[in-house]
Amino acid sequence: MQMLTKDYIVGLVDGEGSFTAYIRDPDAPTNAKRRVKVEPRFYLKLIGRDKPVLDALKKFFNCGNVYFQKDNRKNHQHCYRFEVANRKDLTEKIIPFFKENRLKFPSKKKDFTIFCDLMERINDGEHLTLDGLRNLHRIKQEMH
Repeated sequence: MQMLTKDYIVGLVDGEGSFTAYIRDPDAPTNAKRRVKVEPRFYLKLIGRDKPVLDALKKFFNCGNVYFQKDNRKNHQHCYRFEVANRKDLTEKIIPFFKENRLKFPSKKKDFTIFCDLMERINDGEHLTLDGLRNLHRIKQEMH
């Protein structure tokens, strides 16, 4: 695999990447299976034969993991997912890269801007209070 360029990574993430966060609704019934309240994630999913690109991303960012993701839907292939969930890596590696190397798609830029806001609030501990968690949940609803 050739060396990934910053422009190549931006284009790839614009098309196939995602900045997201699972934020548990504090007002929903508490029989949820997930115990964690907040899970920020950056990920990119590609079909199996493109896994070397994901491995190269992992090496480029020096963080994250590459996972096999089974898909049994009709007309879908099994794929691999490069994912960064570690908050320190998101804050110190992923966010600075995309602040310096701007995304082009308006919808992706919007999600990234909201993601940055959520990460700042999470790093400040806002999710540790009920009102803070409600606020984060409300903000998350604005993402694609």
